[in-house]
Amino acid sequence: MAVGGTLLGAVVTHLFQRLTAARTERFSRSEALRQERTATYSAFAAAAEEYRHGQAGRWYRGRQSQVSEAYTEARDEAHRLRTAARQVLYRVKLLTDDPEVVGAAEEAYRCTRDVSTAREQDEHEALDARAREAIEAFVVRAAPLTR
Repeated sequence: MAVGGTLLGAVVTHLFQRLTAARTERFSRSEALRQERTATYSAFAAAAEEYRHGQAGRWYRGRQSQVSEAYTEARDEAHRLRTAARQVLYRVKLLTDDPEVVGAAEEAYRCTRDVSTAREQDEHEALDARAREAIEAFVVRAAPLTR
């Protein structure tokens, strides 16, 4: 009887240890994903803001002259920033199951891209404000996935 009790105790202990190990592994994976999402979502918001700023610079330089060296530099910088933003957008898509977060990121990217297409100052200001709002909407939508 004593041997049976000892054996039963060993089996129960083993089962509890396995359950604890599995729970710890799930928590670790969940925490790693949360941290990766936090880093990626904040990197996307930062990249989109930098891209927005670059698009505004491109627009202002283009208003002065589209054949100047300053415009060419601003355009090239905006293209570099677009590539950087798109790279982080891809990371957002890889880390997110939520289609609303992906949609918000894509909308922020699209709105930011459009900032340099304005014909007049009022339109530029409206597109720039729309891009800022879209970036903010992405952050608000993505934030719950980082908690």
